[in-house]
Amino acid sequence: MSDAQEPRKPATDADPPVRQRSEAHLAQEAGSQNLPATSDPVPDIIAVRQGMFGTSGVGDTSGYGGLVATVAMRAAAVRPFGGFFDEVADVLTEVLGADGPGWDAAVEKVVVAHGQMTVFVRREHLLGVARALRDDQDLRFEMCLGVSGVHYPAETGRELHAVYNMLSITHNRRLTLEVVAPDADPHLPSIVSVYPANDWHEREAWDFFGIIFDGHPSLTRVEMPDDWPGHPQRKDYPLGGIPVEYKGATIPPPDIRRQYT
Repeated sequence: MSDAQEPRKPATDADPPVRQRSEAHLAQEAGSQNLPATSDPVPDIIAVRQGMFGTSGVGDTSGYGGLVATVAMRAAAVRPFGGFFDEVADVLTEVLGADGPGWDAAVEKVVVAHGQMTVFVRREHLLGVARALRDDQDLRFEMCLGVSGVHYPAETGRELHAVYNMLSITHNRRLTLEVVAPDADPHLPSIVSVYPANDWHEREAWDFFGIIFDGHPSLTRVEMPDDWPGHPQRKDYPLGGIPVEYKGATIPPPDIRRQYT
């Protein structure tokens, strides 16, 4: 019999009370609906971008020089989150309260958008949250589908984001974890000890974004040469004029490759 099919042991006076899912949770899951959060919080606008790539002071070669767009970070959602999201939050709150620092200490905010739930976790508690998501029988997020890096240069003190996509095969659910770190201190704990398949994903995030995963068994580059300067998927990385050492060529800066007059 698999873990997912094992019945709970009979409760004793010494055991904590067994969680009971509310009728609302069961009804929402029966309809397989991830309902939107009940509020529409105002996003946090961190920058206004001009042109397709935010270039300034040089010729725009994209043809979108007149484009103006805001760079906004979604604000925290307010309960009820909808769908199974409230149950996940309730269970995680209970687990973190019993065996960890508590929900308020570990979780910065929850964002619900496009039918997905993203839990922003404070980096010092990432390992504990990941372990709870994997091990608790009412969560059982057995798979982490890797980690992706994102760079927001305008989000002062929170420039680097690591995004973890989680999958529960037992409950057929998906969840996203997001953790932030500043450019000046780009350290996050490695979760390879909890999800070993993240080994190469963390190496790639280090290679391209410069996120340092403390505790990783061998944090090395996987795409760029070992002595390559910088991290080429960061948005402050130069777009041209970089000597390609292993080919002996030079890419000209974008403003002189082609100009529109």
